[in-house]
Amino acid sequence: MSYFAAAVVREEGGWSAAEVNLRGASDIDDVADRLRDVEPDAELSLLFVEADDAYLVILRLDEGEDLRVFGSDSAYAEESRLGALLVGDLKTSVTGLDESEEPRPAAAGDEESEQPVVDPEADPVGDADILADLGISAQRLLRLSSHEGMLPADVTAEVCQVLGCVDVVEELREV
Repeated sequence: MSYFAAAVVREEGGWSAAEVNLRGASDIDDVADRLRDVEPDAELSLLFVEADDAYLVILRLDEGEDLRVFGSDSAYAEESRLGALLVGDLKTSVTGLDESEEPRPAAAGDEESEQPVVDPEADPVGDADILADLGISAQRLLRLSSHEGMLPADVTAEVCQVLGCVDVVEELREV
C-alpha cells in the first residue's frame, strides 16, 4: 500500500512542510516522534497521511504534546500495517454529522452549498474536532473525508487551503 505523509508545522514565521518517512515505525508514539523531529519547537504540528487514494489520517501535536488523531475510515486498520498502527487503537467511531446542523441555502456560485454525496461505507474514527479551532469544524471534516469521489489529497488540499499552508504542501507533492 502506497502512502504520502506530509508534516505541516506552524511557527512564529508561518507554515513549513516536510515529507515524513513512516517506514519501520513501530507504533503511534514512534510516528509522533517523527512528527516532533520535523520541528521540535513548533507550536502546532500536523501530519497528513494519505494512503492508496482511499484513506486519510490526520495527526496533531500542540507544542509537541497531546497527540490527537482522526482517521477517515476504520477500514484502513484492516488494509495495512501502517493503517493498523495509525488508527487500529482508535475506539471512537464518528458516525455522522450533527443532526441539528441545517444545510445552507444555495447561493449563486457557491460550490459548498450543494450537499455532497456521502459514502455510506466510510467509518471515520478518532477526534473529528481535531481542526475545529483552526477553522475546520468536525462536521466539515467529516463531510470532506466521506464525500464520494473525493481523494485524500483533495481533502488535504481543502484543509490546507483553510489553514493557509496549501502552497507548502503542494510543493512537497511536486518534488
